[in-house]
Amino acid sequence: MYTQFHTSTLLPTLPLTHSPPLSRRTILLYSHRLPPLHRRRPTSLRFPLRISSCINSTGTISSSLSTDEEEERPSNNKRVKAYPFHEIEPKWQRYWEEHKTFRTPHDDLDTTKPKYYVLDMFPYPSGAGLHVGHPLGYTATDILARFKRMQGFNVLHPMGWDAFGLPAEQYAIQTGTHPKITTLRNIEHFRSQLRSLGFSYDWDREISTTEPDYYKWTQWIFLQLLKRGLAYQAEVPVNWCPALGTVLANEEVVDGVSERGGHPVIRKPMRQWMLRITAYADSLLEDLNDLDWPESIKEMQRNWIGRSEGAEVEFHVMDTDGQQTDIKIVVYTTRPDTIFGATYLVLAPEHILLSSMVSEAQSKHVEEYKELAARKSDLERTELQKEKTGVFTGCYARNPATGEAIPIWIADYVLGSYGTGAIMAVPAHDMRDHEFASKYNLPICGVVMPNDQNISSFDKAYSGDGTVINSSNLTTGLDINGLSNKEAASEVTKWLEKSGNGKRKVNYKLRDWLFARQRYWGEPIPVIFLGETGETVPLPETELPITLPELDDFTPTGSGEPPLSKAASWVKTFDPLSGKPAERETNTMPQWAGSCWYYLRFMDPKNSKMLVDKAKEVYWSPVDVYVGGAEHAVLHLLYARFWHKVLYDIGVVSKKEPFQCVINQGIILGEVEYIAYRDPDGNLISADIVDELTELSQERVPEDEVRKSGDSYVLKDNPTIRLIARAHKMSKSRGNVINPDDVVSEYGADSLRLYEMFMGPLRDSKPWNTSGIEGVHRFLARAWRLIVGSPSPSGEFKDGTVALDEEPSTDQLRSLHKCIDKVTEEIEATRFNTGISAMMEFINAAYKWKKLPRSTAEAFVLLLSPYAPHMAEELWSRLGHSNSLAHEPFPKANPEYLKESTLVLPVQINGKTRGTIEVEKECSEEDAFRLASQDSRLSKFLDGQKVKKRIYVPGKILNVILDAKKVKVGQR
Repeated sequence: MYTQFHTSTLLPTLPLTHSPPLSRRTILLYSHRLPPLHRRRPTSLRFPLRISSCINSTGTISSSLSTDEEEERPSNNKRVKAYPFHEIEPKWQRYWEEHKTFRTPHDDLDTTKPKYYVLDMFPYPSGAGLHVGHPLGYTATDILARFKRMQGFNVLHPMGWDAFGLPAEQYAIQTGTHPKITTLRNIEHFRSQLRSLGFSYDWDREISTTEPDYYKWTQWIFLQLLKRGLAYQAEVPVNWCPALGTVLANEEVVDGVSERGGHPVIRKPMRQWMLRITAYADSLLEDLNDLDWPESIKEMQRNWIGRSEGAEVEFHVMDTDGQQTDIKIVVYTTRPDTIFGATYLVLAPEHILLSSMVSEAQSKHVEEYKELAARKSDLERTELQKEKTGVFTGCYARNPATGEAIPIWIADYVLGSYGTGAIMAVPAHDMRDHEFASKYNLPICGVVMPNDQNISSFDKAYSGDGTVINSSNLTTGLDINGLSNKEAASEVTKWLEKSGNGKRKVNYKLRDWLFARQRYWGEPIPVIFLGETGETVPLPETELPITLPELDDFTPTGSGEPPLSKAASWVKTFDPLSGKPAERETNTMPQWAGSCWYYLRFMDPKNSKMLVDKAKEVYWSPVDVYVGGAEHAVLHLLYARFWHKVLYDIGVVSKKEPFQCVINQGIILGEVEYIAYRDPDGNLISADIVDELTELSQERVPEDEVRKSGDSYVLKDNPTIRLIARAHKMSKSRGNVINPDDVVSEYGADSLRLYEMFMGPLRDSKPWNTSGIEGVHRFLARAWRLIVGSPSPSGEFKDGTVALDEEPSTDQLRSLHKCIDKVTEEIEATRFNTGISAMMEFINAAYKWKKLPRSTAEAFVLLLSPYAPHMAEELWSRLGHSNSLAHEPFPKANPEYLKESTLVLPVQINGKTRGTIEVEKECSEEDAFRLASQDSRLSKFLDGQKVKKRIYVPGKILNVILDAKKVKVGQR
């Protein structure tokens, strides 16, 4: 039976990822089908089969099942582990912890060595713990860290916790458990999971943003911002969620409700702390050019900053008698060339001047509209596809260029937080303005004509370049007719400045950072307000840290006052300098604060006297590689860069940018789901002919009833029915979350690490597949048996290895050094999947050898160690070494063994190419002809034939000319 559900549950199709590109040689994988991992309990391994994987021209794997002489067999009905990972992995995790193998010295570091600082975007420790998507980036950085250690670098590879935030506070409200207790419990769980995966973090440098020793310096940075005028208070409209009792960022509001919990959100003016990030807009923009970041991420930051050049124009409001008043509406425009086409003004519903100009007749309508707009987020209001709405204020303003009175409207697609909160609407040349004007029958006047066509009526907005028309007024002295729009823009700007009606202006989409939250679980803001005057006073640095008071009631006050206002004895205080009564700030910092600078604290985590020691910062900065999800591409990276630049300006850091290279890992999706359609009569409908308007139901099809047909998937029993193959983001609601603890229990941490790297390119999204992890698990088992030998009938492996103290042959050295060269190149380029492919090919080649030289086995184990460190450590120990391999030199490829000793020689018969043969580079003509005569494809052309002559160009071609009289009739 299929699982049936209705079409309305359908989610957008997500791309599937092909297997990673490999070489054209056949590789061995061992695999079979099991139920999806999240629907079964961990059990011992089933009996493996071999997938002989042939690589096609696109680099994807085509598979056929066969038996394998290396498969494990049961003894006395007992299931046997492919290799003893369940013993090896805990053993080496204990060793690393006890010996502090990955500790980077704090004070006695040899700074003559090169450094490598590789960092993960540190996680928020949620109660759910890790899922298999988290280790993707963590494994990549761990491979890089282990690789660089072995290359002789001082490596800084730390881990910590971004632990303040709303989820812990909401849990506290629901359960009465203090957020600190919940946070510490979650951190312990996360730490345990990360240790179980063998990541080589320096746990001596572990930090948490919730610890007073850490947030003391977050508060210190805030005071530096305050001193320099970069932190200030303002009354601003915010997204206020009464149920959560806090202000939400625009990104946290979806369709008018909070992203977390789905609670209603309204726009409400509140006193807020703001950070003047706009003061650094230009440097944030310009310095992107020097960073080794994905171009897409840099472009997202450029768009978020949104620098534009234009002009500010002043429109004077007119009274009821049509006379100009002193009230001026200032608008910003990037198209001053279109000023003659401005036929109305639009103000944001929250514009500060609105109440002073609305007519009595329109007052009620305006107030109702303002209330509706307050319920929408900025993202909703500026959505291009939404229907435009607005209300006439009953008031007019004078266009300074035309001298004409134009109506003033309010509309929610104009934001009070962007520009001046008002626009001059030019409907002939702006799509949104055109839609609005068409809906409300407002004038549309074209003023820019395309150079390659003549538009008689502007039924659609034209926003391109052209020649200016309808733009002359003798009274105002402005005539720009006939100019190109770019020339006209310059002339209008000059006229505005000369006539006093405006000025040249550079504007940014970037807004100052709202830096306050009405919640308990965050960093206290280190300022007080004097009792008599309310004056804001920063606390002396000697008073830091200002710690959170203990509270039993974390629920919102409902009034907008933060929960900290309930701690009356904490709020009431005295100014340390004057002794005057004062009250503490009860807002707390947003979760972004602690994550803005944590990479600096990792350099010097125990320093109680300064944020970071100057010498340590100079040595370790910048972060060489920073890996995390693309969801942090804008805000986290932008905020961290802003704080870093402030710290650079005050001499705390020595580099202008914090992160030299940023890598965004892809998403691991849930396992592929196969969907079939049925019509109302119950008939199966092929997905390629589905009519979107037809009422259809969907059915989940089990994987064993599906086969691939070309680029599509079809039912095995009815290949005419094409299916939809989809992989969805892992989520509890879909039931497709894979717990890494289960995977480690079933296959071991090394298998999980290896599989996540083998799934495909690091930066791509790809679906989880249980069969895939079984395949790489069997690769590790083959590597183990190659070096240790086969198990006894009871499944036990003997001590030591089967490696011999013999010199490797030239062929063995060629296989080894080709593998070294490829693995090294692919790790450097973060193409981890193809590095694994190279090791698979080496293992295949090594299984054909009669003997395994010890030196070759040792070199391979060192190559494997960044990917599968537990197995590598155990093999290294069995090969006779008493110390960890973590700091052993990484193998280097010898160029002599990378040279090809053979080549493929084309063979022609009577001038026509009939095949190829593989020959030594120094092959003689006689040997080449002998090999051609022995080749099964060529011998049929040569057997019994008389050779007239041979033409041999060494390394290029062998052409055999036959005696025409001896050629058999019909011989092809």
